Amino acid sequence: MNSGNSAQSSASQPVQVAPGPNSPSFPPSMDSPAAPYDPDAPKYFFQEKYAPLNVKGNFLTLCACPKNVELGEWLAHQIVEQYRLLHGMLQVIQEVNGVTGLPICNESTCPTMSAGRLTYTWLVDGRAAKISAPKFINRVEKWIVSKIHDPVMFPTEKVTGTPETFALHEATSVNPGSPDANSTGEEWIGKSSGFPQTFYKDCQGIMKQMFRCYAHMYHAHWLNPFWHINKHDILNMCFVHFVTVAKYYKLVSDKEMEPMQPLIDLFIKQQRIPQEALAGGHWGQPSSS
Repeated sequence: MNSGNSAQSSASQPVQVAPGPNSPSFPPSMDSPAAPYDPDAPKYFFQEKYAPLNVKGNFLTLCACPKNVELGEWLAHQIVEQYRLLHGMLQVIQEVNGVTGLPICNESTCPTMSAGRLTYTWLVDGRAAKISAPKFINRVEKWIVSKIHDPVMFPTEKVTGTPETFALHEATSVNPGSPDANSTGEEWIGKSSGFPQTFYKDCQGIMKQMFRCYAHMYHAHWLNPFWHINKHDILNMCFVHFVTVAKYYKLVSDKEMEPMQPLIDLFIKQQRIPQEALAGGHWGQPSSS
């Protein structure tokens, strides 16, 4: 197994919109035996009336890097925080069903790690393999935790010298924190704080796998359990925060986000995802030029 490396296969399908999740044909609670995942099930979470967000404003203030903080340090903080929020949501689908005695997301209900008709694969012995969603998520979580606790990727020892902050470079055109700086081999995000040259790419890899977990939770588990236990609004809050960070720091590609694009577009329309995250993000702000 090559942890952390996964691919995806897909067959694009139009978004299916249905009247609403109040039909008597739906399971009445999360304790009802869960049916196997249906990729063609109605996508209620793409409809505005089922996408509440019980917060005011947006997450820009929690996302933007303070001027006196080095970007590598801030991205490390963001990665840890986003994983904390994701882990809390994953625990919801890992809850044991009172009827079946199995987790809500299990080998039978989710034999593949899917989001709609798209299936994510994991590299096993150098080959892309389809594995069950619970196995995929378990491997993702272990991989992320190993990265966070890796003293090379997330150094904890003090670094001598002065960290490169945007406050120091505000009066100049020098910006060692640009993603393009990594290609020079001389400067890279987090260098002055002791982060390795691969740090930004590693952050992108971690965020990509976290996004895939969110995509699966929405497509396979939005109705059961999130809707049934009235936690769909918390899921939305965590996801909006995640997407804001991902877009602001260019950590997840637009192509990767396609399985959730209708909901992302909805949150952009509602201004829940701020324009600053879309118009150049961190590197488009005056203080980072």
